[in-house]
Amino acid sequence: MNNNIKVSKLILALMLSSLCLNVAAKNVAQAKTCNSEVQQYRMSLKFQNRSAEVQALQIQAYNLATDRLKDILQNNPDAKNLAIVTDLDETVIDNTDVFVQDLNQCQSYTDWKSWDDWEKSGQPKLIPGSLEFLKFADQQGVKIFYISDRSQKYRPSTMKALQTLGLPQLKQEQILLYGTSKEQRRQSITVDHNIVLLLGDTLHDFADAFSNHQTGEERLKAVVEHQDQFGRKFIVLPNVSYGPWSK
Repeated sequence: MNNNIKVSKLILALMLSSLCLNVAAKNVAQAKTCNSEVQQYRMSLKFQNRSAEVQALQIQAYNLATDRLKDILQNNPDAKNLAIVTDLDETVIDNTDVFVQDLNQCQSYTDWKSWDDWEKSGQPKLIPGSLEFLKFADQQGVKIFYISDRSQKYRPSTMKALQTLGLPQLKQEQILLYGTSKEQRRQSITVDHNIVLLLGDTLHDFADAFSNHQTGEERLKAVVEHQDQFGRKFIVLPNVSYGPWSK
């Protein structure tokens, strides 16, 4: 009888050991799959989220925007009807913490499953140089319009986040969220204002000549056709974490 009990215990132990090995092997396989799916984003996100170089490029863009606005104001000292248009995400505010969170949980942030929650309760950071530039524009009497494809249904949350960051001119009519195309929203501004500067991280933030539906070759051609506008009227912020270029 004792021998039978010992044999039974041994068999049970072997079965449990086999089960544990199978679970461990499955977890390792899942980890490898996860890593292969998200690894492609890690290097670019590391650059966008925490590199000194991306901060230098962001500051450089806003220094250039400030210098351009000063030049424009020399010819328009009363700033009458002057306006600047800026995108929000990855232009004025930095959302990359939520992308890092997704990757740490082995989720690809490009499926945007976390984005709704981020719009509702996320705490974005300011892009370096953005607040100083926008405050300068505000002090000079220049109208600021924020054009973003954030959702209208989360407008109160977006407004609260922007207010927390201390951004100027946060009137409802100056924050144009998703609905019509960005070009249509820009055109609505030109009815009463002269847009002298546009800031963004993707090309469709600047003109109708650029579209997310264009091929890479078409976008490159459009850049060449508008090359005299970059650094003068169009101020581009770096974003290597997502965009039409990644498709």
